[in-house]
Amino acid sequence: MIEVKNQTAHTADIHFYGDIVNESWVSEWYPEDRSPEDIKNILDEVKGKNLNIYVNSGGGHVFGGMAIYNMLKRYQGKKTVYVDGLAGSIASVIMFAADEIIVPNTAYVMIHKPWAGVNGNADDLRKLASDLDRIQDGIINVYSENLKEGVDIQTIIDMVNAETWLTGEQAAQYFNIKVSETDALNYADFDAKLYKNTPQNLIKPITERPEVEEEPTPDIVDAFSLEDETAFNELLQFKYNL
Repeated sequence: MIEVKNQTAHTADIHFYGDIVNESWVSEWYPEDRSPEDIKNILDEVKGKNLNIYVNSGGGHVFGGMAIYNMLKRYQGKKTVYVDGLAGSIASVIMFAADEIIVPNTAYVMIHKPWAGVNGNADDLRKLASDLDRIQDGIINVYSENLKEGVDIQTIIDMVNAETWLTGEQAAQYFNIKVSETDALNYADFDAKLYKNTPQNLIKPITERPEVEEEPTPDIVDAFSLEDETAFNELLQFKYNL
């Protein structure tokens, strides 16, 4: 069970300081990670209190992240997001569930195309490409609801396609974000080699995680097989990276 931090009669804190995962057993092994079930349990406990949400995450599972976004979006209570270092990939979507978003100019927001690996034939690859396009459409819908007045959504689509890293000041030019004068506290651990435009100051050695002795579900990796018509639903068992 994830512990709710700094809970008072009126407020509570949630930290996204690890990967966004789809299965709760992962966050049981790696307590810094967050799954939809973790967030549901937290929201059930705090029941309408105002939330301070601290984000320093390179992202993770698209479907897990979208579930978390939707739960937070409909939560009754004011939600304030503070980006402490990085709101990258699907973590940038979760960020937009808040009523108010505060990003230091030394912190980053990263948006990019969803990606995944596949084992299969040409038909499988074509279906995967189509699925990824549909997933991206859903992500773009979230971004479009949070645009600064006068910003065209095609601008954001082009930035997503190019993999774009934005400082707080830059992000505030496109989205409804407040820039704070405080410095970023730290930057999330993520594999910088996965991305083509990672700022040099974010590249650092990755902290190795301990090996999990036994996994009750298939290994969550950036690969999956698309072999039948139910494959799209089965993608929930694997890691789409966004």
